[in-house]
Amino acid sequence: MARFPERVYTRDEVEQARKLVEAGYKHRISTKGTPSFRKRVRAALQHVKKAGFYDFLRAYIGQIVEIDGFSQLRESEAAIWANAQLLNAPVEAAGFFIQKAYQMKEFLEGKLYYGGAAEARSVEKRIEFLESLKRRSNNILAKKECVDRLKQWAESTFI
Repeated sequence: MARFPERVYTRDEVEQARKLVEAGYKHRISTKGTPSFRKRVRAALQHVKKAGFYDFLRAYIGQIVEIDGFSQLRESEAAIWANAQLLNAPVEAAGFFIQKAYQMKEFLEGKLYYGGAAEARSVEKRIEFLESLKRRSNNILAKKECVDRLKQWAESTFI
């Protein structure tokens, strides 16, 4: 199988990345940051795996990088930039990773992946993840955090 483009910026690079994902390409997610950051990313990724969303994440995200600024999707790098505070709550971090993977999916599909309706769609994917994790996890604390997060999203005026 062809290699995923180093960057996903030009029309040709986006097309190549989209075709690879459609053909079943999966990244081997790398994590860049301090040892503490990498450990906490692994904890969040365990929730992603437990919920059954790891292959979805691997299809769209190739790396998770520690930064000091705002956590965000870096679509040109197929990466998530995450600050250490995000990882204080591993279920929240895992949900954020899924939401950003969904935005990357829409980016590769040529859809508007930010703002208004696009943000609502990505939040729906995050909620789907939380519901799955709540059902599949044996971890009482993770289940409680899912219930709390789902309640917050239900009360949000955003959706």
